[in-house]
Amino acid sequence: MSTGEPSAPRRKRGRPTEAERALRRDEILDAAVRLFTARGFAQVSLDDVAATAHVAKRTIYGYFGDRTEIFIAAVERLRGRALALAEEGEDTLDQLATEIVHTLHSDEAVGLHRLMVTEAYAFPALAERFYRDGPVSYVNALIERLPGRDRDLAGALFSLLLGEPHRQRLLGLRAAPTRAEAEGLATAALVRLGLHGTAPDGPASRS
Repeated sequence: MSTGEPSAPRRKRGRPTEAERALRRDEILDAAVRLFTARGFAQVSLDDVAATAHVAKRTIYGYFGDRTEIFIAAVERLRGRALALAEEGEDTLDQLATEIVHTLHSDEAVGLHRLMVTEAYAFPALAERFYRDGPVSYVNALIERLPGRDRDLAGALFSLLLGEPHRQRLLGLRAAPTRAEAEGLATAALVRLGLHGTAPDGPASRS
């Protein structure tokens, strides 16, 4: 009789390929994110993650280490997706701004953000790493695409890319944006700062 629990995927014997390792890493991260966002950081053990991801605990140690490293790896995975997608396009400020909105307003990113706000006081070192490997990294990426590499302007732009829609996402009052909606939010922020159409190494283009 079925218990309703998902069965463990069958692993083939032998040394995994790089693609298989990447897939298993993502499966572990997916399991951890679901647990963290549902229960909280302190309430999730490595045993919980191992059971949910259908892997041995030693496998998790081999890929990540402790809970903190798993959480930070999830934050870094989001950043990697956003920046990689931007680089695959025209690598413009407009493209990067769209990817930041689409990534940081996603269900996964919002869930991790909510969790960090809740746990920051109890885990200050984790909060510091979240801020450094998350928001600071996005601001640095924006700086690279701004004329004059203006840090204050990059910070202002990042704040606008989150803005009121992100607050509504955190409160569960708004759905995650489609890519077209993310582009619209990003464009509005860029227009407000006079940056729409800015080339990576020059001023905004004028029509």
